[in-house]
Amino acid sequence: MPQPSPRPALFAHLPSWIGIGCGWLIAHLPWACYRPLAWLLARLMRLLMRERGHIARTNIRLCFPGLDETAQEKLWRDSFDSMAFSLFEFARGWWGNLRPADAATPIQGLQHLQAAQARGKGVLLVSAHLMTLEYCVKILARHAAIGGMYRPFDSPAFEWSVSEGRRAYTAAMYTRDELRAVLRHLKSGGILWFAPDQETRRGDSVFVPFFGNPAWSLTSTHQLAKLSGAAVVPFFHRRMPDGGYEIEIGNILEDFPGDDAVADTARVMALFEAMIRRCPEQYLWLHARFKRQPDGRSPY
Repeated sequence: MPQPSPRPALFAHLPSWIGIGCGWLIAHLPWACYRPLAWLLARLMRLLMRERGHIARTNIRLCFPGLDETAQEKLWRDSFDSMAFSLFEFARGWWGNLRPADAATPIQGLQHLQAAQARGKGVLLVSAHLMTLEYCVKILARHAAIGGMYRPFDSPAFEWSVSEGRRAYTAAMYTRDELRAVLRHLKSGGILWFAPDQETRRGDSVFVPFFGNPAWSLTSTHQLAKLSGAAVVPFFHRRMPDGGYEIEIGNILEDFPGDDAVADTARVMALFEAMIRRCPEQYLWLHARFKRQPDGRSPY
């Protein structure tokens, strides 16, 4: 784990520190408070996040054309409900503690992760941006030393505070620019959580199908596995109706990486699509996943 950076000055970043203080307080509220607060927050978010709400509606329409308008609207509303609740889960992940029941969550397929480690090389634990990711990684980290790749916060205070929170339960965290450190981590046998399902201008990308639509997708899983020799293992997680969590580690992807980066990327995106279909309301639909298209036209 890299050494922590100095804590940003209080008054120079006062609005961020106030937000962090609120997040810390939320992380220490009784869990029973989260459901009614999330109900209110979701309605506020649907009202205020008009542009992102339009992106989410468009994504759902493109990905679930078989649903009628009423069903699509319900999925859209449910996704905001799930996202609002996930903000409390993120706060708990960064600044709070697991509930005793969550700490005891059984990990389905943990033997697949152990088998991948037994190969003597690293493990790429790949997942889509399901909203339970931070809290469920914290649960999984009780069973294995996990590192991760992430996008840094623009606010130095938030970046410092969240990094300190993650430091308590991860083996290492790397930004997207720290490729050499990531490869060292994997080559030394480390586990790296990685979610390459969002469009980005950085990194090599190709068009592959995603819910039947061309999606500009990172080839990073192929590249990292090829450069490091790491095994690639699917990581699925979701919030259950009873308030608990399901965490599932899939089988090692055999014959991965192959010689074709496009085919490997399509394989990973198909894997993510299958995950999302299991709990579509818990996927981050706000991201403009189909903004770049082969014909140059954006659906948004």
